[in-house]
Amino acid sequence: MNRFKMSNALVKNLASHERGGRRAGEMNVPDRIDAGSNCSATMFSVPVVAVPRQAPAREGMADLGPVRLWHWDTGGGGEAVVLMHPVVGSGAMWLYQQPALAAAGYRVIGYSRRGHYRSEAGPQNDPGTAAGDLRALLDYLGLERVHLIGSAAGGFAAADFAITFPERLSSLTLATSLVAVQDASYMAATAPLRPHAFENLPREFREIGPAYRAENPEGLALWLAMTGEAVATPVKQAFASALDLASLAMLDLPVLVLASDADMYAPPPVMKRLADVIPGARVALVRGAGHSAYWEQPQAFNDAVLGFLDSVRTSRLR
Repeated sequence: MNRFKMSNALVKNLASHERGGRRAGEMNVPDRIDAGSNCSATMFSVPVVAVPRQAPAREGMADLGPVRLWHWDTGGGGEAVVLMHPVVGSGAMWLYQQPALAAAGYRVIGYSRRGHYRSEAGPQNDPGTAAGDLRALLDYLGLERVHLIGSAAGGFAAADFAITFPERLSSLTLATSLVAVQDASYMAATAPLRPHAFENLPREFREIGPAYRAENPEGLALWLAMTGEAVATPVKQAFASALDLASLAMLDLPVLVLASDADMYAPPPVMKRLADVIPGARVALVRGAGHSAYWEQPQAFNDAVLGFLDSVRTSRLR
């Protein structure tokens, strides 16, 4: 395995972003602004977070038989956390989460699903399932149980894995994800959120909230660069489970459902509906972010995830 290195173009963008980074702070939005009130500029600001220095990690190609998947792994003896990327992203997208989770004592693993950044597409006549690929990757790495975090379409695969292989999970986090629930009533209720022309809009409009696009052009440029080289060969994989509300209702493990208030794909009421179905699910809301909360508001995202993981660890010790 080799040390994890990004491409020269991404490193250049990353360096410029770090130079332009400002001190992060919580988004300060008042509940109400009276006409004529004297408001400070900070009430409307969005934190601009410089990309942190990455924890040491090793990368490699995991030979899973029909396909080889690129992955990185911080190693160590801590509980393992696996990160599952959105459809427009790759295993390289977790620049803000990798060091935060590693600093908290976790072994952090990211990988690119089939056809994404540096991973093979595999045979066209046998695309397999994302859940099956993840199980094979865990076997390859010698991991029995992990904490699984899926963002957007990564949440589809994460939920499918949780339903199919619940014995392999210590917890599940579903972030800003429709989860591709297959129930006709659910699909009918969420389809109007995405009119026919929606998917033809620029990906930054669909995936990134307006506040971040307005406030952080350097961060947006880096996101565009990384997502621009994230998908080499689109691979459509079937689900391993029914992935319906009834299956989600059968989950028996700690679950965090994380929503963003400016997410056009999966707004908070949709995420709340999913949380209501899953027994004991915790909910968290990231303010001032769109569909990519892990990137737009990484401090709030990380705080919610780390707080949840800490509660899972604490409850196990009781």
